[in-house]
Amino acid sequence: MDSRFERQLKRGALEMLVLSLVCEKPAHGYELLSEIAQRSGGALTLKEGTLYPVLYRLEDDGCIVSEWSASGRAAPKKVYRVTDAGREELARERRIWNSFCRMINQFVGEETP
Repeated sequence: MDSRFERQLKRGALEMLVLSLVCEKPAHGYELLSEIAQRSGGALTLKEGTLYPVLYRLEDDGCIVSEWSASGRAAPKKVYRVTDAGREELARERRIWNSFCRMINQFVGEETP
């Protein structure tokens, strides 16, 4: 079970992670869930109930847009695409994240193998 500290870190970084993936390529929710789990080696396994509110907030903020896409006989899926504002927001969040990590490392130090 994740500690409260781990849950708070994940919650704080989730919008940035999702926005980063959508910047790489348009995706639907299940693709995003799978990609996050795969890239994190299973450390970040999210439920739909966690992901979709993040997507809705990013859409409300103008960072992403969505459209329904039908592929053959499969059910239509909502595909999310980044906007120019979303690219700018991701760049801003990356700067903040990197600055924050440097500042925290001044207190706790960097772990060395």
